[in-house]
Amino acid sequence: MEALGDLLAPYSELIAKVAGTITTLQFLSGVALMNDIRKKGSSDVYPVGPFLGGVVLTVLSLKLAYIMNDAAMINTNLIGLVINFVFLAGFYFYASSGKKGGIWKQVGYSSVFLLATTAYANFEDPTKVEFRLGMLITGILVWLVGSPLLHLPKIIEKKSTEGMPFPIILSGNLVAVSWMLYAISIKNTVMVLQNLLLFVLGGIQLSMFAIYPNTPVAKKGKDSKKDK
Repeated sequence: MEALGDLLAPYSELIAKVAGTITTLQFLSGVALMNDIRKKGSSDVYPVGPFLGGVVLTVLSLKLAYIMNDAAMINTNLIGLVINFVFLAGFYFYASSGKKGGIWKQVGYSSVFLLATTAYANFEDPTKVEFRLGMLITGILVWLVGSPLLHLPKIIEKKSTEGMPFPIILSGNLVAVSWMLYAISIKNTVMVLQNLLLFVLGGIQLSMFAIYPNTPVAKKGKDSKKDK
C-alpha cells in the first residue's frame, strides 16, 4: 500500500474532489427510494436506518473532518447532513401513525448518542480521538451497511429483494472505492480498512439483486392443480 500511496499522493486533491462528488450523488440516491415510498404512499416496508444512520454518520464524520482539518470531508458531509435531514423528514411524513412513535424513539436514542460522542471528542486528546472516532464511524458503517444481511434468510425464503434500497447500496459501493483510493493517497490506514470492508459488504448485497428480483414471487394457490 505504501508504493500505491506514493503513486496516488500527487493526485490526492483530485481524488478527494471525485470522491466528494460521488458521495454527494450517493446522498441523492435516496431520491429513488423516496419516490418508491411516495408511489406506495407509505414508508413502513422500508427501514429508517439508511436516512437516520446517514444523519448520525455525517455528524460524526463532520467532527472527524474538523479534527483532521480536511476541507474535502467537511464540505461533503455538510451537504450530506442537509440531504439526509430532508429525506428523514420525508420518510417520517409517509410513515403510518403506528410507526411514527418508533421513529421518534430511534431519533431520541441517536440524539443522545451524538451528544455524548461529540462531548467526549471535545475533551479528549485530539491525537487519540482521531483514531477512536474513526473506529467508531467504521463500526457504525459496518452495522448500517451490513444490517440488511441479517434479513438474508427472509430474502431467500421470499426469493425477493423487496425493501432493499438498490440505488443506495450500489452508490455506496462506488463511494467506498473512491474514498479508499483517497485514504491510500493520504496513507490513512483506518480509512482504507473501513472502506475496503464496506465494499465487501456492499458487494455481497449487490449479489442478492443478481439472484433475486425486486418484486415478490407470486405464490401458487393450494388448489391451483385441482380441476386439471
